[in-house]
Amino acid sequence: MSLEERTTFLSTLFICLMLSSVCDSHPHFARFMSSTSVSGSASNKTMRRASDVAAEVAGYTDVAKQIIELAVNGAAQKRSYKRLADFTDTIGSRVSGSHSLDMAIEYMYNAMRQDGLDVHLEPVKIPHWVRGKESAEMILPRAKSFAILGLGSSVGTPPEGIKAEVLVVQSFEELKRRASEAAGRIVVFNQPFVSYGETVAYRAFGASEAAKVGAVATLIRSVTPFSINSPHTGWQDYEDGVKRIPTACITVEDAELMWRTAQRGQKIVVRLTMGAKTLPDADSFNTVAEIRGWQYPDQVVLLSGHLDSWDVGQGAMDDGGGAMISWEALSLIKDLGLRPRRTLRAVLWTAEEQGGVGAQQYFNLHKVNISNFDLVMESDLGTFTPVALQFTGSDAARKVMEEVVKLLAPINTTKLEANGEGTDISPWMQAGVPGASLHVADSRYFWFHHSEGDTMTVQDPRDMDLCSALWAVVAYVVADLQDMLPRQHVDDQIGIN
Repeated sequence: MSLEERTTFLSTLFICLMLSSVCDSHPHFARFMSSTSVSGSASNKTMRRASDVAAEVAGYTDVAKQIIELAVNGAAQKRSYKRLADFTDTIGSRVSGSHSLDMAIEYMYNAMRQDGLDVHLEPVKIPHWVRGKESAEMILPRAKSFAILGLGSSVGTPPEGIKAEVLVVQSFEELKRRASEAAGRIVVFNQPFVSYGETVAYRAFGASEAAKVGAVATLIRSVTPFSINSPHTGWQDYEDGVKRIPTACITVEDAELMWRTAQRGQKIVVRLTMGAKTLPDADSFNTVAEIRGWQYPDQVVLLSGHLDSWDVGQGAMDDGGGAMISWEALSLIKDLGLRPRRTLRAVLWTAEEQGGVGAQQYFNLHKVNISNFDLVMESDLGTFTPVALQFTGSDAARKVMEEVVKLLAPINTTKLEANGEGTDISPWMQAGVPGASLHVADSRYFWFHHSEGDTMTVQDPRDMDLCSALWAVVAYVVADLQDMLPRQHVDDQIGIN
């Protein structure tokens, strides 16, 4: 053997020994070595058959079972529930711009650091609306106090309040037909609940529509299918160029009472007093925790929920649960000693209730790296029993995700549905990044939404364990796959025709 041949042989032997050592220390290195011709970037054009992707995802079956077992039956059982209870009982409600939101951010920053995660804060500016004292009472045809909740961004009344006759309508169309009766009156909207997406328009735009026909204030039936004399709050939007009038939600019961009274031809007079005001925008933060990827640390699978809430109840359901399972997903992966190829990033948004304010600023800051965002996930419709994963992305990406959810067979949530969307991840999805959201058995969600009823009492420990398991499995597997999820117009990456 020549000197050159001996040198080549020894060099090759050294490399093999080194690779053998690495292979022993990393459970997924063999898969990595078998795919060295496949880049992890979204621009990779290497053809991969759907059957190859299915086989790769199936290789995570044991890992998925370990995550699920730890979350549902193991040492992490009830952990997300206990974390949420401690957080909400300690901090309470967390409306945008408030001191309690500042406390919540500090609490979560410290808690996730103590959990061993990489944590940092990213500054944002957020709205600061203050409710103030508020009351409403019917003077005619009889005396009765109303339970009310002023709507976010509403102006206040004069100190003495507004005393006026009431006009009760059931729709925007009826208001237009009766526009001549509205001047100088308090308009009461008694719209029936159809769905949140449709009915919320009355809360959002009722004040401006009533102001256009001369109303002095609006009282809006709470957007809920069920009520025990419980008003629900939320954000409302004044139309530019239209006079801003005070607006609040009343209970379903009181809206129907005034409707029946009006149908009998009786005159209704109400006095409304609201101390609401809007202060200058406040300084705040999005809270970010990470497990850095071992191979592609700049590529990101993002999990999220929002940390702010309204100033009633505890914000346990909306959206303390979503925030906690996003933290818990990282904890489960860390506890099992797993580290994916890509970075797992949990973002706890601020000022979601004011229209995704913190999330939009995050997007504006990070969109320069949009090609590195693999999947964005948001949980903001409760953490009740999980039913399915909702997903929006290319046909090729959907086929990958169909394989991923098969790993959730132990908790019977293998269904993949369309429309994985959310307020905070919508900017990314509109820009073409695949998005996912959690579909739960949410029939009771809008019973408690934005009301005093949103407390820990509506949460269930096992449901939260199941949601955490689903969230962790999906996030980890997608983050550890050889390739990023295909975007639109790149279906050929995995051989989808």
